[in-house]
Amino acid sequence: MRIGIVSDIHCNAAALDRAVEQMGEIDELLCAGDACYQYRFSNDVAHRLRQLGGRYVIGNHEEILLSEAGARAQASPSVDKSLLEWTREQPYLIRTDIGSKKLLMFHATPWAPYRDYLFPHDPQLQRLADEEADFIIYGHTHAPLVKRIGRALIVNPGSAGEMRGTEQVLTYAVLDTSDDHAEIHEIRLNV
Repeated sequence: MRIGIVSDIHCNAAALDRAVEQMGEIDELLCAGDACYQYRFSNDVAHRLRQLGGRYVIGNHEEILLSEAGARAQASPSVDKSLLEWTREQPYLIRTDIGSKKLLMFHATPWAPYRDYLFPHDPQLQRLADEEADFIIYGHTHAPLVKRIGRALIVNPGSAGEMRGTEQVLTYAVLDTSDDHAEIHEIRLNV
């Protein structure tokens, strides 16, 4: 199975579309949260994720938008209420089987506090070895990562929407479950 993975889109519909185009044929699309950007909601991004049947978890930016503090943004006449409700229905964590393998997806961490950052060289990453999963997908850091820890292949696709850090690139990942291999790809917007 070939799975496209994005995270931290932050309302960047053009980059999401380009990432999906560059992925080529995929069997499934996963989004590890933060499709929106604080109090900004993108009808285009939510529509595209829903249209593609993408599985999607709530990130810290969705939490802000969907909270009481985001009430004004939610009430904006430009926000498609059906897409906002679809976003509200997404889980914080997904555990699922992919064939005979187990996949776990969350935005920041699967343990409290759920907003910590797991950067590529963080010793806390080792805690993921305790999870019952063959594939662990997360986002939040905007730092791409493919690393095996214990039995799990850990994949952070980086950010498909907002450049941070020293590399200043937008990225996504493709996971091939048939050979337990994942690759990070740069989104080429000016082609």
